[in-house]
Amino acid sequence: MAFDFEQLKQKAIRDQKKNKALFERLKKKKDLDQSFHKLHDEVFEIIDCLDCANCCRSLGPRITNKDIEKLAGHFRKRPSEITEQYFRIDEDGDFVFKSMPCPFLGTDNYCAVYENRPKACREYPHTDSVKMHKLLNITLKNIPVCPAVSEIVDKLHKAIGSK
Repeated sequence: MAFDFEQLKQKAIRDQKKNKALFERLKKKKDLDQSFHKLHDEVFEIIDCLDCANCCRSLGPRITNKDIEKLAGHFRKRPSEITEQYFRIDEDGDFVFKSMPCPFLGTDNYCAVYENRPKACREYPHTDSVKMHKLLNITLKNIPVCPAVSEIVDKLHKAIGSK
């Protein structure tokens, strides 16, 4: 499946006001986690991340010290070597990749460190997380990046109704 990321981005811009209004209504929804999880499962039956990997090309996740330790074990190097080779400290004082796309992303969209990938990567796009009401802002930001998130939000509009 091929994805048109420019079209995805333009749709997110066009629907931003409508999506924000939906998310305001979702904050009050008691079964929000279940709604998201059901749609997450449905959408990921159809969308394969290996067909996309846009998150790996465009988002720089926050890297924790634990992530660095796991990567050091994976590569059999000291954490300081991994840090020096792959990471920099951003304006918020967090470790992030020195450059994008992710240095561990292969040309086949497979992750070279999949079993030891950073926590932020393991949890992305967060649509199967608990306490989704706390993640609505990040979900809104993920709509132009992730076709699955965009599809989940479209399904939420249909299920809950847009105003």
